[in-house]
Amino acid sequence: MITPPLSLDSRGAGPQDARGRTGMPLPDWTLPLRTPDFEVAALLFGLVFGSFANVCIHRLPRDHEPATGRLAWAIDLWRQLRSLVHPPSHCPLCGRTIRPWDNVPVLSWLVLRGRCRSCGARIAWRYPAVEGANGALWLALAVTRGPRVETVLAMLLVTALLILSLIDLEHQLLPDAITLPGIVVGLAASLLPGSPLRPLEAAAAAAGGYLAFAALAWAYRKVRGVEGLGQGDWKMAALLGAFLGWQKMLLTVFLAAVAGTLMGLAVVVLRGKDMRYALPLGAFLGAAGVAVVFFGDVMLVWYRGLFGG
Repeated sequence: MITPPLSLDSRGAGPQDARGRTGMPLPDWTLPLRTPDFEVAALLFGLVFGSFANVCIHRLPRDHEPATGRLAWAIDLWRQLRSLVHPPSHCPLCGRTIRPWDNVPVLSWLVLRGRCRSCGARIAWRYPAVEGANGALWLALAVTRGPRVETVLAMLLVTALLILSLIDLEHQLLPDAITLPGIVVGLAASLLPGSPLRPLEAAAAAAGGYLAFAALAWAYRKVRGVEGLGQGDWKMAALLGAFLGWQKMLLTVFLAAVAGTLMGLAVVVLRGKDMRYALPLGAFLGAAGVAVVFFGDVMLVWYRGLFGG
């Protein structure tokens, strides 16, 4: 008896013989994402990660005595990361530890009417706003992209950009605790099967973004005699390159530059500031990055069609 030859079926599910019978299926590493309630799970986890984003926004900009020596950057990074887990969440006014049932995203703020249960201190509206915004972003990604590993990576990216944008908007600071691990995650993601970026492309885009911003900062300092772009901006450009690739990174920088220019002109005209008024570039990069995550492919297609590319 002659055994019919085996072949892979069109979906890559496993070997299939000439009669259409499927043998042992190949392992599907995206199986954990394939749930009927993926959108609901995305919303709930988005709210939880939004709560973590609030921790980052509150704790990372706190003043720390800078380390010195050759490994100062590593020591400072460790201090930033440690601050995210110690001490436990507590009221900044009375110091009482926040109990788990008072730390449920959005819901606890509503139940407590925006006040600490222990001392009655007001809890800023920013906390439920950040949680809700992150949950909405994750839900939108789940609905538009479906249950794929690429979707999860996009979720992590928009959360990182949300954190960086809000910190930079208030403190003009882009913490290494977000940018450096983000670069590593973006580069590692390029190694996953089905990644839209090859590892070399992701690494080149990250390095190119960093070096381009470093060159701009050097040129600005030579011409104007003052700092124009901090190293946090360089690292954020590398983060965007590692996740998005060079084309979408350049698109993000372009959109951020346009938005920053328009905002700068508005500040000069409406508030009487001069042209040296410092604007938080990281906040514009973050907002533009989120827009590119959702609409970057459409923007690139439009651009190529406009110029016949």
